[in-house]
Amino acid sequence: MSDDTRTIWSHCTVNCGARCPLLFHVRDGRIIWVEGASAHDGALPDGGASPAASVPQPRPCLRGRTVRRWIESPHRLRYPQRRVGARGEGRFERITWDEALDDISTRLRHTIDTYGNEAVYVAYGTGVHATTGRCFERLVNLLGGHLGRYNDYSTAQIAAAMPYTYGEADAFTASPLIEAASARLIVNFGNSPAETSMGGAGGSRDFSWVREVSGARIYQVDYRLTETCTGHPDEWLPIRPGTDAALVSAIAHELVVNDWIDQDFLDAYTIGFDDTTMPMHLRGQNLGYRDYLLGTGYDGMPKTPEWAAPITQIPAESIRRLARDVGTIRPLFVMQGWGPQRHSNGELTARAIAMLPLLTGQVGLPGTSTGSHEASSDRLIADLPSGPNPVKARISCFTWTDAVSRGTEMTAESDGVRGVDRLSTNIKFIWSYAGNCLTNQHGGINMVHDILVDESLCESIIVTDTVMTDSARYADILLPDVMRMEQTSMACQGESEWYQGVTFGQKVVDAPGECRTSYDVCAALARRFGLWQRFTRERSQEEWIAHLYEEARDRDHGLPSYEDGVAMGHYSRALPTTVALADFRRDPAAHPLSTPSGKAEIFSESLARKATAWKLPEGEVMSPLPIYDAGFEGWDRATDEYPLICAGYHDKARAHSSFGSIESLKQACPHRLWINPIDAQPRGIVSDDRVRVSSRYGTVEVLARVTRRIIPGTVGLAQGAWHEADMVGDRVDVGGCINTLTSLHPSPLAKGNGVHTNLVQVRLCKR
Repeated sequence: MSDDTRTIWSHCTVNCGARCPLLFHVRDGRIIWVEGASAHDGALPDGGASPAASVPQPRPCLRGRTVRRWIESPHRLRYPQRRVGARGEGRFERITWDEALDDISTRLRHTIDTYGNEAVYVAYGTGVHATTGRCFERLVNLLGGHLGRYNDYSTAQIAAAMPYTYGEADAFTASPLIEAASARLIVNFGNSPAETSMGGAGGSRDFSWVREVSGARIYQVDYRLTETCTGHPDEWLPIRPGTDAALVSAIAHELVVNDWIDQDFLDAYTIGFDDTTMPMHLRGQNLGYRDYLLGTGYDGMPKTPEWAAPITQIPAESIRRLARDVGTIRPLFVMQGWGPQRHSNGELTARAIAMLPLLTGQVGLPGTSTGSHEASSDRLIADLPSGPNPVKARISCFTWTDAVSRGTEMTAESDGVRGVDRLSTNIKFIWSYAGNCLTNQHGGINMVHDILVDESLCESIIVTDTVMTDSARYADILLPDVMRMEQTSMACQGESEWYQGVTFGQKVVDAPGECRTSYDVCAALARRFGLWQRFTRERSQEEWIAHLYEEARDRDHGLPSYEDGVAMGHYSRALPTTVALADFRRDPAAHPLSTPSGKAEIFSESLARKATAWKLPEGEVMSPLPIYDAGFEGWDRATDEYPLICAGYHDKARAHSSFGSIESLKQACPHRLWINPIDAQPRGIVSDDRVRVSSRYGTVEVLARVTRRIIPGTVGLAQGAWHEADMVGDRVDVGGCINTLTSLHPSPLAKGNGVHTNLVQVRLCKR
């Protein structure tokens, strides 16, 4: 290594769930190469000790190691710009920062004065998860607030559903993945950490270790044979997307009829399994889960494996074999990814999967979990405080397009509005920071386009980003952001379960052109509103970071000093494994759950009341029991015109749409539509053919990958590819973005994005 090469720590903060530290090698003001933790740090001791027992080693994946190509992208935004064409055309003129900030402050003041603060919306975005990532929320809260949001695009349905089973405080309680090493049976629904959490700071490392050393029998329930499945699980169960709750119902039926349930546990720890565990005033009405399973409940249909087989496409004998293992092998570790819940029936699915550990009493014991997603550790450092939001109204983050087009029609009972009975105004001003979620990562791109280009609806759209994304094309004012590696920036570990850490990111290289940090932009806007002192508290961004860290040290004396942390670059410490709900299992009276009953609620009276009160469109189902329903665009609604299910998945080359423009990653992991030979052959399709995929909402063109690694009747298209279409022409998306095919229809309870529920047709393009 040359003597004039420096090494500087920063981090990767896109929302893949890892937030790995990165060590940059810099020479003459340019990044030469990128690496992660030392090859000697975090090596497993002899004897196969668990990852939690080793020195933490959060190594980055290939995406993080190619970040220098993002930094030097030819699509980098370098100067503030103002739109000169129609929205969505992507035509802009360069302006000065004073012009941009004056225009934004004028637009913001006009919106608040004319429509009220509820008309201001901060768009959902996942491009940056770092300490100073919420600057605009802080500014606008000082101006009177903004329309709030709840949920996220990743976990909306599971987040909405699980509180009705385990309670609000315990909804995401789960054991860490490494606890599965103590299990003898692992059942994994739609979870592929080898693809979605590739970095060493994510779940891939732990799952790989569990597979190697646990000796457990592993079932992978997924519509694709994923990287997590290949070579390791005892059985891959290919399942039709959106039918996991039917599979669980059939397994549960077998558990009941074969007396493989833990009745003592159900009696002591749950509500609603059978008539004796129902609330007193609801007994004798066949409303319990047992009645649903045996066919003595509301629909009169026994949930046998023969019932589930044509729904799930899993043979009845395979379901029975899995049920026998679930009922007899202990300890049992059940978990679900975030894919199964991202359907139009996702809330039902999330609660259903949790039934397997509850029915078998495999909760709160070593080697068990709750049926939720695997656990993650608490972050050490708080973000820049945004302050209280004086506006009480909140919407699901997926329904912002409704709030733009028909906000005053949205109510609590019809649209899940929270904090108020109905919205008082439509959204008129949008601030989008580090998010390609206006179009690319949102459902129904063609419909969103029509909403955004209508300037009589949303009057002002401000976008801050590093490169020209599809969403940035809709900006009225477009601002060039500074990448985290181009500024002082601190980040904690992401969704890791086995370690806690802080990366003391320093400025690695200079930002190009006139890029400015979000903090400095918002401070300049605050000055125009006479709020500079209240916004900054006379601190620079670097001083805020040091202040937030020292606040954390006051709570946690084990942290190094800020100066020592900067010198180290990255601080991490291992965490011991834990068992979810162990205290509840040991003493449910002393440690009740946060449900109304204090127990796990298989039948939820709260959900029953909501199902009665809410106004649901035809075809939507909300149930107090974790039943199976196909959803409002499920497989049972397939037609000759749209006979196939198209499900999305997370791709190794991208974190959502982040890194989507990096050519080397596109070459390493080409964007393809997975299609089974049974579906490809009648259509004359072979691998690498260009195919046209059409739904009721749009059309994409993409190359085909013909493979038996996907279930027949279903095609798979990775999410996050960049939308590329002539929006004043045929609107055919040659970039292959799955959200060209998806709907704006939200799920019933969460009002979330059920974007894995799509019916499509696939045809061969002309050769």
